[in-house]
Amino acid sequence: MKRLIYISIFLLIPFTHFCQEVEKIIVYAQVIDGDTIPIVPLKQVYVYSFKIIESKKQARKYSRLIRNVKRVYPLAKLAGIKLREYEEILIKATSDRERKKIMKQAEKELKENYGGELRKLTFSQGKILIKLVDRETGNSSYDLVAELRGKFVAFFWQTFARLFGFNLKTEYDPEGEDKQIEMIVRMIENGQL
Repeated sequence: MKRLIYISIFLLIPFTHFCQEVEKIIVYAQVIDGDTIPIVPLKQVYVYSFKIIESKKQARKYSRLIRNVKRVYPLAKLAGIKLREYEEILIKATSDRERKKIMKQAEKELKENYGGELRKLTFSQGKILIKLVDRETGNSSYDLVAELRGKFVAFFWQTFARLFGFNLKTEYDPEGEDKQIEMIVRMIENGQL
């Protein structure tokens, strides 16, 4: 009986042959002095230098900054997208009258869609939003209003903003004052936050 089992096992082994499938990977290479050196593209890696947090107060302040940037960054990205859309539409406008009509319609649309969300922002979130809009568009909020609505309207809104402690002419400085905000934004873009 044992012989019969052994014979059947030996006969079935060739039919149950398992092999490992190997995927071919194409790697670019360069020959230097007779040696073949593979060229492998790597993802970009960011190295962040975190500020050492020494107290609970600093930890709370930093976590609040992260929360505020996460709240307003999508709005700043949206501002950049909408600005590019409206610039394309305004280029096609033939007269100043048509341009003003388009801007009034755009302003009405933006107020309906995002006015409530913008009104819910805190004071510090508003300041961060002004800086991030400058980061996304390359122009300060004052310059954008002056370009799209006129210098008088920009002056009015700047004066109104200054009454509440804001400055529409604030520019984004990723290497200086806004270094932490830039680090948080990059972490959000890379999916690390």
